[in-house]
Amino acid sequence: MFYEVKIKSHVRVPPSAFSETAKESILKRLKEKFENHVSSELGAVIAVSSVDKVGEGIIIPGDGAAYYDTTYKLFTFKPEMQEVLIGRIVEITEYGAFMEIGPLDGMIHISQAMDDFVNFNKQGTLSGKETKRVLKKGDICRARIIAVSYKDITNPKIGLTMRQHMLGSFNWIEDELKKDKRNK
Repeated sequence: MFYEVKIKSHVRVPPSAFSETAKESILKRLKEKFENHVSSELGAVIAVSSVDKVGEGIIIPGDGAAYYDTTYKLFTFKPEMQEVLIGRIVEITEYGAFMEIGPLDGMIHISQAMDDFVNFNKQGTLSGKETKRVLKKGDICRARIIAVSYKDITNPKIGLTMRQHMLGSFNWIEDELKKDKRNK
């Protein structure tokens, strides 16, 4: 899920940045700190959207930097269990597929790719034995989050499934919708 998060904290501005306005300098420091930052509390920070309020700066003896009480907003992406997302398949391997979902990639284990026996073939695709469905790099898909782990904060793991009704490649979903219309 994408969020805009409002945060209030002190932002350190080094003496070398005193020639800039406080707001410009604070925005630079926040971008350095948060853009491409990942945490279990915020998820993946996409951007600093605004600096809303800058309070009075204080200088701490021995440091020389100014600390400003600041209110700012961040755009974040925090994957949530059972959330359904749309993404693009960026890689197919013998053990599954990787799907780009916003700023992160999720992994679809071969057993979660479709409700069928799945084979990995030499052309770099996954194919269903009975359904004859094919999953390939570049496919736009709908998947559900079934696992989220921040154990390695630099590389969060997101597990996805496409085994449920109306999940999978958009081509499969279109076929299901046509089949449902014919059966009515």
